[in-house]
Amino acid sequence: MDQHQVDVHAPPDEYYSGSPALRTPGVHRSRSRNYQRTYPKYSQFGGEEEAVPGRLLPRRRSVRRRASIDEKATQPRRFLVDIDTVEKIILEQEDTNGDYQITVEDSGPKMLKVPTASSGGFRTFEVRGTYMLSNLLQEMALARDCGMNQVVIDEERLNENPVNRLSRMIRTTFWNGLVRCMDEGGIQAICADPKNTRAGARPIIYVPHGDAAAYEYYRGVARDLRDLRIKVVRLPREITPQYVKSINDEFGVLALAADVSHDAGGRLVYRPLPFVVPGGRFNEQYGWDSYFEALGLLVDGRWQLAKNMVDNFVYEIKHYGKILNANRSYYLTRSQPPFLTDMALKVYEALPPSDGNAAWLRAALDAAITEYFGVWMVAPRLDARTGLSCYHPTGIGMPPETESTHFDHTVQPYAERLGVSVDAFKRMYARDEIHEPELDEYFVHDRAVRESGHDTSYRLERRCANLATVDLNCLLYKYEVDLADALDEHFGGTFAWSGGRELTAAEWRMRAEVRRQSMDTHLWNERKGLYFDYDVKLQEQSVYESVTAFWALWAGCATPAQARRLVDEGCRKFEVRGGLVSGTEESRGKISLLRPNRQWDFPFGWPPHQIMAWYGMYNYGFVDVARRFAYRWLFTITQAFVDFNGVVPEKFDVVNMTHRFQVEYGNVGVDFKKVPREGFGWMNASYQVGLTYLTSHMRRALGTLTPPDVFFQKSNWKTDGTPSHSPTSTPNPVPVFISEAGTPRYRPQSNALHAALRGLGSKPDARGLSADARKRQQQLALAAGGSPEDDARVGDASNYHNL
Repeated sequence: MDQHQVDVHAPPDEYYSGSPALRTPGVHRSRSRNYQRTYPKYSQFGGEEEAVPGRLLPRRRSVRRRASIDEKATQPRRFLVDIDTVEKIILEQEDTNGDYQITVEDSGPKMLKVPTASSGGFRTFEVRGTYMLSNLLQEMALARDCGMNQVVIDEERLNENPVNRLSRMIRTTFWNGLVRCMDEGGIQAICADPKNTRAGARPIIYVPHGDAAAYEYYRGVARDLRDLRIKVVRLPREITPQYVKSINDEFGVLALAADVSHDAGGRLVYRPLPFVVPGGRFNEQYGWDSYFEALGLLVDGRWQLAKNMVDNFVYEIKHYGKILNANRSYYLTRSQPPFLTDMALKVYEALPPSDGNAAWLRAALDAAITEYFGVWMVAPRLDARTGLSCYHPTGIGMPPETESTHFDHTVQPYAERLGVSVDAFKRMYARDEIHEPELDEYFVHDRAVRESGHDTSYRLERRCANLATVDLNCLLYKYEVDLADALDEHFGGTFAWSGGRELTAAEWRMRAEVRRQSMDTHLWNERKGLYFDYDVKLQEQSVYESVTAFWALWAGCATPAQARRLVDEGCRKFEVRGGLVSGTEESRGKISLLRPNRQWDFPFGWPPHQIMAWYGMYNYGFVDVARRFAYRWLFTITQAFVDFNGVVPEKFDVVNMTHRFQVEYGNVGVDFKKVPREGFGWMNASYQVGLTYLTSHMRRALGTLTPPDVFFQKSNWKTDGTPSHSPTSTPNPVPVFISEAGTPRYRPQSNALHAALRGLGSKPDARGLSADARKRQQQLALAAGGSPEDDARVGDASNYHNL
């Protein structure tokens, strides 16, 4: 292989393939060379001590700066690296805290002389600085993964623009590291559950009652992999909360979708679909994580993985009744924020042309409709009075997947009241030997917090199941408008739902308008200019100020006037140096030993909140605001990547711009040796998606790590909600996954909706019913999952003539 045929920035398996000698003509290794460095040792009196061969001695801290007298290279410089030797030196010299990473917190000299390839290893050149040294450590680890002991590494690979390097690593390495598959070759990896701390637990695969092919396949896998002692369990036809509680001590993974066929001999051919997991201890396909991961996958052209994840959700709805928190047995009663319609439509738009695409989209939307009616529009999640929905899973008792001591502080008062130990109380409570209604209610809310995805936050603590949250109802509004548009665009305005009746685009628009009106009544606060969660039990708004208010812009349910107020107030409250913070410090309240910080509160920022806000701002024409938010967030990621050995964590403290903090559950994605191989799912996605918002000027500034406020000041960007220039003059390109910018695509004033609403109540009823009787009948039909076309909550036709 000629050196010019190798892309300097190729994926590791391609870059390090073959012999280094083939990549570097003229490098001869007829003479052995020891790369172990020997340094002069300096005594405490300042005198030079005798060097000891083979022993690495401390280096003086005076490091010569680069200057015009440095060696000039007429060709791109390459380093000849003996991995065992150089890795040992670099760790001993630079990794002063012993964590197998080279970071700004290490106190080494930050300089290492590395042999050059052009000299056959006889001359050296200095690799300097945290970033290049950590990249050298990472590249050696990646080369070792490829089976190499001695390699040639291009200097361009070590000093690569950090924006390009991180984006490339996500695209070529991190996504691959997060792929799992429930086939015979991957079942051992997916069965491993870091949350299962029970000693000697056997791997268990739970298979839906109605999937005979899956049961046959996994029984065969268990026979073939006898050493793993896999247990295959067929779930009952009806999965009740009581059944799920009965298997709390039998943690297992749930089967997902597969390509199923038979060969010419009639034998089963069963191919489980690969999918992406978040990473770290989250080793299964999660609900809302998958949506954001899919956005990143689509940016990187990995449409097949994104499609597989939609197929898995369709399978879960069919066999488990809902999109699950994740495909583990202890999640069978719990869902997560619903994104299926938008996810399916974005994947559909990315699919290569095929005759089967329309049928695939129909199946995905059919499943979404089933989920909508069967999960979110029925008790206990639906509040009949407001028509809004709440997170309210049906699980019973203490969530079993938490750490064994997680709830000790909660149950201790109850244990003391009975005069038993905490462990004894938990066993008695799990076996229903004692009844504590107050504790039962606590766990209903705790499970609801986990279903919301925002576990945990003082916004939701001890009340989540009673809250019609802004985020959930924005998502359901988006379901309704997505289905209306999809039915018009792809299915002629009508859809034969597998649930037994025909649905129309007009009906879905009506449902969206009903929800929008209720959100305006119960969630929107005109005085404060924000959306707030609504307590359906207390019948009052929450006072917690949450960045999820921006989700109304993503969904398109805010009027232009509301959007203007929301952007003005939201920028002031939620925009901080490193991005968007989850909530305000005032809303979180004071923190103490007895009231510790929660990870979804101030000062933490999360990828989903950033992505939703970027899209929402772009959707309403606040292009500069979206780009400003994106630059802040990407700078935070890039700075950590450069300073901390390529780390890509689950979340950030965006106020202090760090991933180094102590909070419940820690920070997933930071615990690795030498090189990160996964990053973290939705953080990876936020980087790839965020880059699509930046202009070329912003991307160059990001590559030089220009701090956000410095960049905005020098570029004359405004730092409030006011655009720096009109959207029409904003440089292209529009983000690849956004079909249009400007005012929201789904407006209450849209012609189709306006016409539908004007027709309400103003025409005689062909059935001869009075207006009041007709409204009562259709209100009952709506509650039963029927058509809402004349729901009384919509109001009289006269109310809409002035829209």
